[in-house]
Amino acid sequence: MVKVQVSTEELVAGRYRLFEVVHREAGRPGWHGQDVEFGQPVAVTRSRLPDDGQEETAHRVAARIRRESELLAAVCPGRVAAVVDVIHDNGVLWTVAERPEGTPLVELLRHGPMEPVRAARLGLALLDVLEAAHREGVTHGDLSPGQVYVQERGSVVVSGFGLLGATPSPRTTAPSYASPEQARGEDSGPAADLWTLGALLYAMVEGRPLFRDRGRLSATLRAVDRLPLRPPLNAGPLGPAIQGLLRRDPLERVPEPIVRAALTRILRDDANAETDSDAVGSAPTTALPLVMDSYSAPGRTGRRGRAVSRPVVVGVALVFTGACFAAVTAAGGLLDRSSSASDPTVSPSSPASGSPAPAPTSTSTGQSAAPAPASPTPRSPTPTPTPSPTSPAPEKSAGKGLPSGFHRYVAPQGFSINLPDGWKPLQTRTSDGLSYRVTFGAAGDPRTLAVTYSEQLGPDPVAIWQALEPSLRSESTGYERIGDIRAVTYQGHKAADMEWLFESDGVQERTFGRGFLLGDHRGYSLRWTTPADDWNTAGNEQALDVFLGSFQGT
Repeated sequence: MVKVQVSTEELVAGRYRLFEVVHREAGRPGWHGQDVEFGQPVAVTRSRLPDDGQEETAHRVAARIRRESELLAAVCPGRVAAVVDVIHDNGVLWTVAERPEGTPLVELLRHGPMEPVRAARLGLALLDVLEAAHREGVTHGDLSPGQVYVQERGSVVVSGFGLLGATPSPRTTAPSYASPEQARGEDSGPAADLWTLGALLYAMVEGRPLFRDRGRLSATLRAVDRLPLRPPLNAGPLGPAIQGLLRRDPLERVPEPIVRAALTRILRDDANAETDSDAVGSAPTTALPLVMDSYSAPGRTGRRGRAVSRPVVVGVALVFTGACFAAVTAAGGLLDRSSSASDPTVSPSSPASGSPAPAPTSTSTGQSAAPAPASPTPRSPTPTPTPSPTSPAPEKSAGKGLPSGFHRYVAPQGFSINLPDGWKPLQTRTSDGLSYRVTFGAAGDPRTLAVTYSEQLGPDPVAIWQALEPSLRSESTGYERIGDIRAVTYQGHKAADMEWLFESDGVQERTFGRGFLLGDHRGYSLRWTTPADDWNTAGNEQALDVFLGSFQGT
């Protein structure tokens, strides 16, 4: 659709004519315009300066805008809108930049959700610009859909660098995309740009912002700081990266290299899937993201057939490259793309809520293996699951001590465990060969078990859980730890147990987690999650005893 452009009679600085409004942010609208002296299209942004110290503020902001524009034009040519003029007039700062080719992202968002792969491509292009800026010590701090121009081949041009602080409310003028630390009035850095990247990706795939504009700036910022985060429902393979960026604690947001690897893998897997589809005539398979969400279990079918997705984490340990993420990694923090409670993080994937579980990554081999000689502390499991009618029954192990109703599962990753009949892997996620997570369950059973392995763990299992708990508390609805984190010995190894409650889709869930070390920073985590009302059933208690008593790792 072509918009009719109606010019205004008055020129800005006697030179720039304003046409259509591109975006209206708090105190900072933007127009498409024209430099009438040279007949060139321009993008014009108006910032109303703070009431006090206008002259000083205007000179300072104008100098910063010009400096950052010149710097970024050199390190990121063609990807940042070049500023051609900055004008101060009666408490108003007009920033005039070359008008980028392409369509503003804010306009594309009006047409509804995007496909995850397209959003990943735009996200990677945005990340290119942000990384280049961050390497030069420049933070955007106020990125919004109105400042991103999408070009035909999927590249982007970003405007608005240097404008942060050029309004009476210096925190941000795009409150729906502000980071929690900005909402609280704290200093913002590169991590704030990463949050905004996650918020933009969220808006692309969901067709709406993470937090709606509540009319008043303060009300919207309060919502950003305090309201639970709604997990994306349509993100597909992009969900883990989005959740990894949308962590409230800036120190726990996934670093840029991890985000880049995840987005690149989505695009590569999509290209490979298209190639395979063309060659074989089969449908492409779901891409497996590198980044994985740490607090979500796979979307599952609940007891009444309803879709259930929970922010529990059935055992996980994603290896982040940054040292600041060591605590989360050690705690077993992998993220999932499930559509559950307030749960943004990096995540191992699970199928989106309501979608069928993917085919198992591996199957039971039927090999016999004696149970591990440990006698762990039982914690409750849930009712014995009903075998899925669509999947073949696993072979029974001939090993002695195999309980009735269970089969021996030998994983290709090198561990083995007894599982209820009908259970199989729902998702398998890996990260650079240093960690993986396998989530088990069955159709119609609301319970899940996850086995996670990592090669970058800390030396104290109790400290690992302690480091993870703040994230669980802030990102889970109704989180409550049960008792203390307990140091235990499991199969002769240092271990720790932790239990907690949370709510998912109005149902209270309960999780028991046991993490244990094998030495050399290696270890496993087992997490068992059931509806809290079913926690003390005999079937659940038996299942957990079997899991802990039969697990064998390498």
